[in-house]
Parts: sequence; structure tokens; C-alpha cells
Amino acid sequence: MNPLEQLPIPLLEWYRDNARSLPWRDDPTPYHVWVSEVMLQQTRVAAVLDYYRRFMAEVPDVAALAALSEERLMKLWQGLGYYSRARNLQAAARQIMEEHGGSFPSDYQAVRALKGVGDYTAGAICSIAFGQPVPAVDGNVLRVVTRVTGDEGDITTPAMKAKVAAHLAPIIPLDDPGAFTQAMMELGATVCLPNTVPNCPVCPLSAHCDTCPARSFCTARLENRVDMLPVKTKKKARRVEERTVWLIFHEGRVALRRRPAKGLLAGLWEYPNELSPASLPLEWGITPLSNEYGCQAKHIFSHIEWHMTARVVEAAANTLPEGWVWADRAQLREVYAVPNAFDGVEHLVDDQVR
Repeated sequence: MNPLEQLPIPLLEWYRDNARSLPWRDDPTPYHVWVSEVMLQQTRVAAVLDYYRRFMAEVPDVAALAALSEERLMKLWQGLGYYSRARNLQAAARQIMEEHGGSFPSDYQAVRALKGVGDYTAGAICSIAFGQPVPAVDGNVLRVVTRVTGDEGDITTPAMKAKVAAHLAPIIPLDDPGAFTQAMMELGATVCLPNTVPNCPVCPLSAHCDTCPARSFCTARLENRVDMLPVKTKKKARRVEERTVWLIFHEGRVALRRRPAKGLLAGLWEYPNELSPASLPLEWGITPLSNEYGCQAKHIFSHIEWHMTARVVEAAANTLPEGWVWADRAQLREVYAVPNAFDGVEHLVDDQVR
């Protein structure tokens, strides 16, 4: 027997008793599920909760998201990272307004056609919000399924994701596909953990019996291979960039410039920075009254590491290059979205701005 065929009943019983109370679960409208799933990409649930609540308070529906200014959208998203997610979210909202009359589409292919929506997100929306028996395969689900089946396929490949989706499709309970989808995610997020020892004794697949692992129908546990699965190709080493961050102040305000419209942190405001210049770039036309060492900081992106040296500069005048702005404390808090790549130097900014 395929071990996955034994999964639904004990999994759903476990989920009924152990599911975390989350705001998008308490009111699983298509919009709520969609926004939460986009926020949760590459981000932990605990980190998302406050962002989600603030976002919904200001942007309660598709129409509000479509109408929101990009500047405000970026400010609401500040700190979540991966800002292209927010831009895709808004592009899809405008797509819904234009192509679906403002009503969230329920057809899987129509959902899948929205900007930034992939197979997993479309499956999550359709199963959780619309009750359709569609698989949703994310990292948590891949980990659970490969351990249950003992599959050594590389989970980073599209072929493996398609294989897992094909295995799940026939076992999704037709009476509550949304609960099944969420239960699979929950099991992977709270019990069948990555990068640490999974909590097999409380797993519903092990019949809650730590002393009788033979009662488990998890292949990885039966064969003592839990720490070997899933198989995942190692990422390439990140490129390291040595950068100087120039914190330029004048009369209690700090200088910001906007990043290019494309590329890393596209369109966001930043503290001016360059690849380790020896001195304040002459082309900026800024005369320093003082120029002092601030601190060292580091930020890790998916493919790049920034190793930053902060320099604190007091400018002699309020002249800035075209397109730059001076920002005070209130504007940093309410208007300009500065990415969390600069969190390591923010304490120096807090000391200076008013």
C-alpha cells in the first residue's frame, strides 16, 4: 500500500486538535488566504502576523490594494523583504479589477494566471478558500511527503514538485480539502521540521507511540532515514560585496536616494552606498563638516552578502544630488520605505534624526 493513502484520517484528526489559530485561518476569504500566502513566502509565521494585521487594517480588499500608491505599499511591506512580492500582489489586484470585475476568480487556471501566483499559491487559494481538491505543494509539504514515501528525488526540481502534487491529488478528502492542505503545511511547520530533529513522537503518522516506531507508516522513520530526507541540491555560494554606507545628515535629517527601478531592492529608498569607495564620492557635491567611522554591519540576501562599513557625515549644506531627499524621523516612520538590509546601521540614524 502507498503509505500516503493512510495519511488523511490521522492527519486531519491531529490538525483538528493542534492547529494554530491564525487570522487568515479564522476568516479564509480568497483575499485573506492570498495575501497571507504571499507574505509567508520566505518568511516565518511569527514575523508575518503583525504585518498581516496592519496590512488588512489599511488594505482590506482587492479594490483597496489596486488603488494603493506604490510608496504606501512599500512602506506597509517594509521589513518583510522580497519586495517584488508586494509589487506582484498589487499588479494581480489590478488584474482582478480589470479582468474579473473586482471579484476574486475561483477557477484554478484563472487564479494561476494572476501576476506572481504559482502552482502552490493557486492550489492554496483554491483548496482553502474555495474548497477545491487541488494540491498545494510548498517546502513543508515536500518535506512531509518525501519522508513518508522515502523518496530521494531532489525537491528543488519542478519534476519532483509535480510528482508530489500527483501523489497528493487522489488522497485529498473531497469534503474538506482546505483542512487537508492546511494540515499538511502545519505538520511540516511544527512537527516534521527542517534543519533539526523532527518531533516524530507526536507525529500523527507515528500513532503517538515513541516506543513503537514500527507502528509508523512514515518510511523515513521506519528506515531511520529522517535526517537524510528530503534531498535538496546545495545552493551556490553567495557573492560577497564590501560596501560603504554613507549616513549623511544635515539639521536633524538624513539623506536618502531611490534605488533603480529594476534589480535588487528595486525602487526602494536607501542610505547612499557604494562598493567600498575610499572617500565621499565627489560627484555627489556634498561638502562634509565631519566624516567619521560609524559601525560594521552585514546583510544576507539569497545570492549576495553585503558587508557594510557605515560612515557618519555631517553635511555643510542641504544641497543633494537630483532625486535625493532629506528625511526626518516622522518621514522615515511614515513615508519612506528603507529596506531591512540597513537594519544594522539604523541605530546611528536614530541617534541623529529629529
